[in-house]
Amino acid sequence: MNLTKRALIKGAAGTGVATALHAAGIAPGHAQSAPGPFSANWDSLIAGYRCPDWFRDAKFGLWAHWGAQCVPEAGDWYARNMYLQGNAQYNHFTKNYGHPADTGFIDIYPKWKAENWRPGELLDLYKKAGAKYFVAMANHHDNFDAYDSKFHAWNSVRVGPKKDIIGIWAKAARARGLKFGVSNHSAHAWHWFQTAYGYDPEGPRKGERYDAFKLTRFDGRGKWWNGLDPQELYGGAVMPLPDGINTVADANAWHTRNDRVWDEKAPLHNPAFTRQWYLRCKDLIDSYKPDLVYFDNFDLPLGQAGIDMAAHYYNASMQWHGGKLEAVLNIKPQEAPRGGYVADVERGMRAEISPEPWQTDTCIGQWHYNRRLYDQKRYMSAATVIHRLCDIVSKNGNFLLSVPVRGDGSIDSEERRIVQEIAGWMGRFGDAIYGTRPWKIYGEGPTQVGAGMFGEQTQKPFTSADIRFTWKGGDLFAICLGRPAASIDIASLAKGAPSGAGGVERVEMVGDRTPLTYKHDGAGLHVQIPEALSHAFGVALRIRGPGPM
Repeated sequence: MNLTKRALIKGAAGTGVATALHAAGIAPGHAQSAPGPFSANWDSLIAGYRCPDWFRDAKFGLWAHWGAQCVPEAGDWYARNMYLQGNAQYNHFTKNYGHPADTGFIDIYPKWKAENWRPGELLDLYKKAGAKYFVAMANHHDNFDAYDSKFHAWNSVRVGPKKDIIGIWAKAARARGLKFGVSNHSAHAWHWFQTAYGYDPEGPRKGERYDAFKLTRFDGRGKWWNGLDPQELYGGAVMPLPDGINTVADANAWHTRNDRVWDEKAPLHNPAFTRQWYLRCKDLIDSYKPDLVYFDNFDLPLGQAGIDMAAHYYNASMQWHGGKLEAVLNIKPQEAPRGGYVADVERGMRAEISPEPWQTDTCIGQWHYNRRLYDQKRYMSAATVIHRLCDIVSKNGNFLLSVPVRGDGSIDSEERRIVQEIAGWMGRFGDAIYGTRPWKIYGEGPTQVGAGMFGEQTQKPFTSADIRFTWKGGDLFAICLGRPAASIDIASLAKGAPSGAGGVERVEMVGDRTPLTYKHDGAGLHVQIPEALSHAFGVALRIRGPGPM
């Protein structure tokens, strides 16, 4: 973008994103929202949005939260934490790559080569595991686009893999009948990456500014990033650590009070970032036509820009689908959802049935690949995945599961084993999951489930006494969350119980048409489980009555 366009954008800062971009001479097809019934305000989004049936039926998705931060194999938020002296990732970076005053995260991008990436093979595995939709990370807080971005030169076609990662994922997913989604985490890059402008408050290199503070476009001459501007990657020094801080503790406290603050307002003193985010996100949506967009935000990102984008996405979806709204937009509200989107609960669950469809997202390890979890065999087990899926689906939710991808594009042997074990259960009992709706109650059992984000760390394991219900086509499904004993006893289905289950005429194991022996009385429904039909993770029963259950 030339200087004249930048000046026009700056001059139109108070006019709204699309108007500002139009004033700058950016083509209307890039700047203007798609026409349609949705207007760029909350009232319109709430009144007009309904979650599409494909999402309600799909229930289970898999996610590749993959980017350059997976290359060091040292876990989440590496690109931020490597600039925090005393942090384990700072120590990792200095040991393996050098001091951040000499070399920074910018030098990790060419190491992301994706040389062992086999997207078709991975998606074959994920489809076999029962995923009905697949989500790929388009960008993270490190401000790098994993697609052929028209508005951001720091992208995977120009740097690193030299591939259109999102485009390749999208083509491979859709070829396998999977719905395709993208996750966008870049709205927080403007403050998240400010640690790269800091310095060591202690030690032999005390006070020496890190790479982002010093690098300019002209420093790229003769280097691999010649022609690129590091400040467009790092976001500019809008909130650098001030001079004169002399302890690690004081530096950490400053970061917590300033660049670690997490809200969804547009940065008042950096309107150019908001406008650039709008362009990049609109380009992502228009170019790849995702079925789902996941915003890693507690509200629609960056104030009005996020509302503009939601309206554009919904109207565009209706254009793509002959007037039918087929789009899913996820955000992570901290309070009760107000509608206009599908709420997501990161690494958490819900205690009761939700009246509206929702989603949990979590990961079997850390979001960015961490080799230590593989070495220590500390991934989430397949049994835990299945149990949480069943609990979530019984409460009107979907489950989006991330399988960490290594920098080279592969998954490790432990992850592959876990996905294959998920496939084994879903292949037998998936009919109790897909296309179902919540029943009158979600289930019964001794294990309490807490509500809210990040609650999974304290969630106790489920047991075979925990039962979850789903419903489809007049059939009731009862799923036990652990290997059952010789019989499954379901008190909620007792004759005369408040659930009003009615009579029972036939009980089968899902995936097997042989009728099971059962007894139905005032204490519950008691079903005999042949050992040959059992499963270590639990089993699903199909229960039929003289009328709809």
